[in-house]
Amino acid sequence: MYTQDKIFEGENYTEKVLTAGEYDGCSFNGCDFSGADLSGYEFLDCVFNDCNLSLVKLHKTILSDTSFVGCKIMGVHFEDCASLSFSAESCQLNHSSFYEAKLRKTSFRNTVLAEVDFTGCDLTGSVFDRCDLDKALFERTQLEKADFRTAFNYAIDPEQNVVKKAKFSVFGLAGLLRKYNIDIETTG
Repeated sequence: MYTQDKIFEGENYTEKVLTAGEYDGCSFNGCDFSGADLSGYEFLDCVFNDCNLSLVKLHKTILSDTSFVGCKIMGVHFEDCASLSFSAESCQLNHSSFYEAKLRKTSFRNTVLAEVDFTGCDLTGSVFDRCDLDKALFERTQLEKADFRTAFNYAIDPEQNVVKKAKFSVFGLAGLLRKYNIDIETTG
């Protein structure tokens, strides 16, 4: 089924199923998808506003140029998607996984990414603007030209990740040196 430019308001997809198919240019406002199985769906140029997508299943799902704004998206395995390009603003993505996903030039703004798994991801040119990365996992991650200048609570080992030309503020240097267990003071 193909659906274009439709607005979905306040729907509860924990009680009923969103019809499987391709959604192009659609908006989902205040919808609850928690625990829903969206496997095989296609979301192209869609916007999710203030939705709960926690624990959704995304096996072979396509998220293309999709925006998440003010959403709760916890415990989601984004690496199961067939194709993935999105942005997140003012969202909670805690405990989600992007294991080995290609997320080049992805924009995360004012988003909590606590305990998110970025192992093996390609985050080249991505932006983490005012994002909380507490206990997020970066191992073998491609972070070339990524922007962490306003991000906080991250621990990134430059020896285990590619950080060439990545941007960090002086206040975030402790996150690059955490493994050495040294004290860094920022007195001014």
